[in-house]
Amino acid sequence: MADFTLRRAELGDEYILALIGASTFLDGFLEIIPGPALVAHCQAQHNAEVYRSYLDPVNPKTACWLAEHAVTGAPIGYALNCAPTIPGETGASDVELKRIYCMSRVHGSGAGQALMTASIAHARSLSAKRLWLGTYEQNHRAIAFYKRNGFTTVGTRQFQVGDQMFDDIVMSLVFQ
Repeated sequence: MADFTLRRAELGDEYILALIGASTFLDGFLEIIPGPALVAHCQAQHNAEVYRSYLDPVNPKTACWLAEHAVTGAPIGYALNCAPTIPGETGASDVELKRIYCMSRVHGSGAGQALMTASIAHARSLSAKRLWLGTYEQNHRAIAFYKRNGFTTVGTRQFQVGDQMFDDIVMSLVFQ
């Protein structure tokens, strides 16, 4: 894998985000979630209109980054911060890392860490007290990655993919 570049996504990138969002979700869960549920989820949650709403420059808590192949410019991963939608006691200043995914063939390249670093820096720049995220409870690789970045498990939630329900853990990173 060649080096990658990282940039802040902006209006006009919604189609790229929809593509990398659906691709990485399929890539990450194709052996876990039934195909029809995966397709329904991607159609509903990883389309250009959804990402266009996240690229709204009015909301300072919302930010998105793209990791791209340094030679071809092809998207290889992305991260998305927004106002918390996590169930529980989130504070007014808190931010949620809603999505962070990379194509499996670039795992270990540093792209995921660069995306995480951007997400954490964004939350800190807003003086957030906590950065939240939810992840599938059997996604051990992701959970270990989040723990290496200082997140701790604080609860659970149900997450719907298509017509299927899955158990997620909720994690947070507390800023001092």
